[in-house]
Amino acid sequence: MKIANLEDVLRLVRDVTSEVIAPQADTVDRERAWPAASFRALQQAGLGGLVVPRSAGGLGFGLAALARVSEEIGLACPSSALSFGMHHVAAAVLAAKPTSEQTERFLGPIVRGEHITTLALSEPGSGAHFYVPEARLSRATDDELAISGTKSFVTNGTHADSYVVSVGAVEDADLGRFSCVLVPKDAKGITWGPRWNGLGMRGNDSRAMTLDDVRVHRANLLGQEGDQIWYVFNVVAPYFLVAMAGTYLGVASAALEEARTHLSSRTYTHSGSTLGSQPLLQHRLGVLWGKVARTRAFVHYAAAAGDAGTSDALAALCSAKAEVAECAVDVVNEAMTLVGGKGYGEDSRMHRYLRDARAAHVMAPTTDILRTWTGRVLLGQPVLAD
Repeated sequence: MKIANLEDVLRLVRDVTSEVIAPQADTVDRERAWPAASFRALQQAGLGGLVVPRSAGGLGFGLAALARVSEEIGLACPSSALSFGMHHVAAAVLAAKPTSEQTERFLGPIVRGEHITTLALSEPGSGAHFYVPEARLSRATDDELAISGTKSFVTNGTHADSYVVSVGAVEDADLGRFSCVLVPKDAKGITWGPRWNGLGMRGNDSRAMTLDDVRVHRANLLGQEGDQIWYVFNVVAPYFLVAMAGTYLGVASAALEEARTHLSSRTYTHSGSTLGSQPLLQHRLGVLWGKVARTRAFVHYAAAAGDAGTSDALAALCSAKAEVAECAVDVVNEAMTLVGGKGYGEDSRMHRYLRDARAAHVMAPTTDILRTWTGRVLLGQPVLAD
């Protein structure tokens, strides 16, 4: 199928979701399995290069499309949406300032569905301040760079083919304060920690990554020396915030639909009436629908603002993930109450939605940090305090 517009993309995503992603979602969660089948199906559908520019062979879509795609996948399998979203965030970083060699070696395979990439930014010592790396970069030879440090919560773990790694230069290296380097999976000196066993989002295969004098060619440097902060706030933050907002919006939407279906189908044996005939439950469902609908509208607004580069884009993008986090947790909690004991069971979908939704608040940038950043933007202050 030739992909001409966003509707073509969404039709493809819905087909893949119904045929591949949804049927294996419970297994992904129960077995903590990385969603390999989902990834392959999405790549085979031609969606691996969703945000790669057309000039590099990609589909050329931006934040608005990523938000919609992430929600569609998140409706069925949030772990798949998270994993696929992180691939697109890293792909957007690669596509921001690529050299011709990087386009050929990395973007081309991404577009052809032959390459998975991801971010390796967070570290044990910096926590939610993922933009201040302690991993160190030095010049090993005229042609080689050396990286040493530990990254935490690397989504897609050992399944990715490359990693966008943030580093700080040693003082005498003259490589700029913070930079980004693309590290291939087969680089010598990489070791992996055990799979992180989270309460929710169990299929993302998040792991710690240790780099011990890992050597990469200087051609793997992304942009210029010292460009890391530029990448973080001009590429990583917009694409990450939108991908996660879409993913957790999918969780909220799925929980809402679960509640609606239950209220419509659950019948009192003594009267023959459904739960949905009760005015109080009708009211509560209506409140939840309104919360999801207005949050979705805001996410779409923020994504469009980011694509257009409007003056309020950064504030809107920061608020988008924060708003969705609150929406997803609130809606899933209330939806579980509407579904009752059936939803409280450990083997219920609502149980998975509750666990998955809670990750939205703690995944950096956390909700509190995003609210603070939004306030700083609105007051004309630097996003990062001294």
